[in-house]
Amino acid sequence: MPEDTMTPIERTLTTLGHQEPDRVPVFLLTSMVGSKELNMTIEEYFSDAENVIKGQLLMQEKYGSDNYYNLFFAAIETEAWGKEIGRMGSVLYVEDGPPNNAAPFIREPKDIKAIQPPDPKEHWHLQEVLKATAGIKESGRQDVPIVGVCIGPFSLPVMQMGFDNYMALMYEDRDLAWVLWKKNMEWCVSWGKAQFEAGVTAICFFDPVMSTTLVPRELYLETGNVMAKEIIPEMGGPTVSHLAAGRGIPILNDIAETGTLGIGVSVIEDLAEVKEICRGKLTVIGNLNGIMMRKWTREEATAIVKEAIYKAGPGGGFILSDNHGEIPFQTPPECLHYISDAVREWGRYPIDWELTEQDLAIINAKYDGTKIKKAA
Repeated sequence: MPEDTMTPIERTLTTLGHQEPDRVPVFLLTSMVGSKELNMTIEEYFSDAENVIKGQLLMQEKYGSDNYYNLFFAAIETEAWGKEIGRMGSVLYVEDGPPNNAAPFIREPKDIKAIQPPDPKEHWHLQEVLKATAGIKESGRQDVPIVGVCIGPFSLPVMQMGFDNYMALMYEDRDLAWVLWKKNMEWCVSWGKAQFEAGVTAICFFDPVMSTTLVPRELYLETGNVMAKEIIPEMGGPTVSHLAAGRGIPILNDIAETGTLGIGVSVIEDLAEVKEICRGKLTVIGNLNGIMMRKWTREEATAIVKEAIYKAGPGGGFILSDNHGEIPFQTPPECLHYISDAVREWGRYPIDWELTEQDLAIINAKYDGTKIKKAA
């Protein structure tokens, strides 16, 4: 197999500049998988920054990802909220999946006016994220980018007040919704800046509620798009946006106007179509099926990786990753090796090969007739 001729950061920056590097970058967004690597429970693993540092260094070396990832779990962002109303966010840990909110801390509309954004440097668990970030930067490879995470202000209310109550607020009391959104905007900026100060290279700006799976484009343009345009330039460094497996084709050009550099896209959308829209404007990140990869054989993983590269790789501007922003806990280590090996074999530029009949048979069997179209 040919040797790499670029470092991970060189490869990533070239890709973000919409040029072809030595090969397609592969971002294996492993977070809770680290607990398995260290033979710990998920709760134990995320209780101490030192565990996450060890896990990230081990996984990057073992699987050859072009990144480190400082994500503990999404609910950590709301764990520190609610002190003014005496209802701090609580976390529910499970054995084989991401920790989640045990219950929303906003239970009635008056809570929204009472709460204030927490200081990320004062809450113990957020401090562990910053310690882990600094530790990875100090102890890890200096040529590997560190990806941080911030939940967008348009999506954070799902965890703060529950999905049904948030949807009702958005449609029934837009003025009060903006009170919450503005507080979340303040939080995102402070949390993003704190992570950049700790050493992240870029922030993955998770905002799945802006996806057209959840809200119409018109509503997004009035709300989430306005927020993103205001806060992304203030976060302290480069960002890429992520729809966490939601649909985004109708709003890709709108997302490009927010100042973000890339977009994490869903497996349910055609990569060639996505790449055509994003060309020269957004780096495409995705879109391996995290649910399906738990059972992939080497042949299946190779064919699916080749399909993604074939569709979105030509011309640069493509990072191979999963479509949700987090490798599932149940994914076997062998599959991560399959993905990494496939991108090193088939992701070399120039991409001048064609999918084989065997590749097409595997892809069509897994996805019921996927349309194969290579990006121009």
